Amino acid sequence: MSEVDKRDLEAKGFYKLSWVQRFGFASGDLAQNLIYQTVASQLMFFCTDVYILGGDRSKAAGIASTLMLIVRFVDMVWDPIVGAFIDKHHPRWGKYRSYLIIGGIPLTVFSALTFWNKFAPSVPYIYITYILLSLSYTLVNVPYGAINSSLTRDNDEITMLTSLRMWCANIGCFFVYTLLFLFIAIVGGTPIPWDMILFNLFGNIPNLCIVPFMPAIKNLIGKKNMFYVFLTVAVAGNAILYVASRMNANDWWYRIGNLIKSTGVCVATGYQWALVPEVISYGEWKTGRRISAIVNAITGLFFKAGFALGGAIPGWIIQASGYVSPPAGESTLPKDPMAWFTTLSIYFVIGFIILIFCFTQTKERVVMEEGQVDSVKVSDFWTEFARNPPLVVVSLFFIVSFVMQNISNTSNNYLMNDLYKQKPSAQEAIRWTVCVIPGILAIVCMIIISRYSLTDDKIEKINKEIEERNAAKDKIMPRARVSTLENEIKDKDQDHNFFFRESIQTLIHKEHLEVYSLPIKLTDTNNIELNSSSNGTKCVNRESNPGHLLGRQIFYLYTINANDRPGAPIDLQSIALPLS
Repeated sequence: MSEVDKRDLEAKGFYKLSWVQRFGFASGDLAQNLIYQTVASQLMFFCTDVYILGGDRSKAAGIASTLMLIVRFVDMVWDPIVGAFIDKHHPRWGKYRSYLIIGGIPLTVFSALTFWNKFAPSVPYIYITYILLSLSYTLVNVPYGAINSSLTRDNDEITMLTSLRMWCANIGCFFVYTLLFLFIAIVGGTPIPWDMILFNLFGNIPNLCIVPFMPAIKNLIGKKNMFYVFLTVAVAGNAILYVASRMNANDWWYRIGNLIKSTGVCVATGYQWALVPEVISYGEWKTGRRISAIVNAITGLFFKAGFALGGAIPGWIIQASGYVSPPAGESTLPKDPMAWFTTLSIYFVIGFIILIFCFTQTKERVVMEEGQVDSVKVSDFWTEFARNPPLVVVSLFFIVSFVMQNISNTSNNYLMNDLYKQKPSAQEAIRWTVCVIPGILAIVCMIIISRYSLTDDKIEKINKEIEERNAAKDKIMPRARVSTLENEIKDKDQDHNFFFRESIQTLIHKEHLEVYSLPIKLTDTNNIELNSSSNGTKCVNRESNPGHLLGRQIFYLYTINANDRPGAPIDLQSIALPLS
C-alpha cells in the first residue's frame, strides 16, 4: 500500500496500529483480569471459607450471594451515569484512557480492602468495600471498552486487537486460576494444593494456545459457525467432567474434561468482545452518533450482571444443599487470611502498574464529534439499547455467557476441595454448578447468537458508508451573507417567525442538500430552532428579546444528502454566516 493510500485510509478512520500499540491496548485486559477476575472468581470462596461472612459457616454462602445481587442493582443506576459522563467529557489525558488512571487508583485500593480480614466476620464491611470496588471498576471497564472502537474502524484490525486482548486477559486468568493458590500457599507456609493447580492449568492451556488463532479460525469457518462449534465443544467438556465426578474417576479425567470445556468456552466468550465495536458502528450508522462509552456501559452492565449471577447462583445452591465449609486444618486449599490479603494485594498493585502502561500506549482516533457531545444523556443508555437490535443480542449473549463462565469458575474451588467429604446432596449441587448448568447455558448461548445479524460483509459496508458520510460532512462549505437577517429579527415578541430566504436557499440548492434542521449555536443562548418547511426554511425564535443575537456568526447545518438512501442519518455541516 502506498503512503498516499495509507494516509487516505487513516483520514477515514481505518488506522493500522503498531505491535507495541496493539499489545499496549491488550495489556489493559491483563490488568483488569489480575484485579476484577480475581475478585469475581475468588470472593465467594473467600467469604465462605476464609472470612466466614456473618460468622456462620453454613450461612455464609447465602449472605455472599445476596451481596453480589445487591451490587448489580447499584450498577444499574451507576453504569448509565458513568457512560453518559464519559461520552460528554474530554479529559486532558484522553477521552477514554484518562480513566484508566482516574478509576484505577480507587479500584486497586478497594480491591485490596475487600480481602482484608481485619473486620471478619463483619457483613457491613464486606458490603461497603465490595460496592465501592464495583463502582470503581465501572470507571475503568467502561472507558477501556470504548478505547477499542476509538482506535480504528478497520475490521481486521479490531479482530486482531480483540484476539490480543483476550490472549492478555487469559494470561491474567492463568495467574488467577492456576498460580493464585500456589502463591497463597507459599506466602502462608501451607501445603501446596497441586491437584487444584493442575486442574486449572489444563483449563488455561486453550486460553494461551488457541485464542491467538481466533482470527484465522473465524476466517476459516465464519463468525457464527465459530460460536456454534466451540460452544458445542464446551458442552462435551462439561459432560465429561460430570461423569468423572460421579464415578470418582482418576484426576486425569477431571483435567481432560476441564481442558475440553475450556477450549470451547475461551473462544466463544473471547470473541464476543469483537462484537462490541460492530454494534457501536451499527448505532452510529443508524443515528449519526458514536456513543462508545454508552454502548460499553450497556455491555459492561450485562457483563457484570453475568459475573455476579455466576458467583451468586452457586452460593444459593450450595447453601441450600447443606454445604458446610471445612475448618482450615481439614481443607485442601489454603485459608490463611493474611496470606490471602498479601498475595491479592500484590496482584492488584501489579494490575494497576499494567494499567499505566496501557494508558501510555493508547490514543483515541475515532470518537464522537464535539458538536454531538452536548446531546448525550443518561437516558441514551436505554434508548440505544431499545433501538439497536444487534446490541440487544450481544448484551443477552454477554449475560448468559458470563453466567456460564463464572458459575463454573466459582464452583471449581468446591469441586477440588475434598468434594467427597461433603454430604451427597452438597456433592450433587456442586456438580450441577460446575458442569450441568454451564452446559445448559452454552446451548442457550448458541440460540442467542443465531439471532445476530451483522455479518463481516455488512459491517464493512456500514463502516464505508459512515466514512463516506463523514467525508461529505467535512467538505468546506462556501460562506453566505444573509443581509436580511437583521430586519427579520427586529420584532422582539416571543415565538416570532422569520425565514432565511435568498442566500441560504441558494446555498442549499447549489450543494444539492435538503435542510433537516438548522439550530444556531451561540455563545450565550441556544434558543433558535430551524425546521424544514414546504414554503421555506422556517426559523422559530424562542427568545423574548432576540436583539442581542445580532452579530453572532456560527451556525450548524444538519442535512441529508439528496443522493443518500431514504432515512439516512443526519450529516453535520458547519457554515459561518457573518451578519450585517
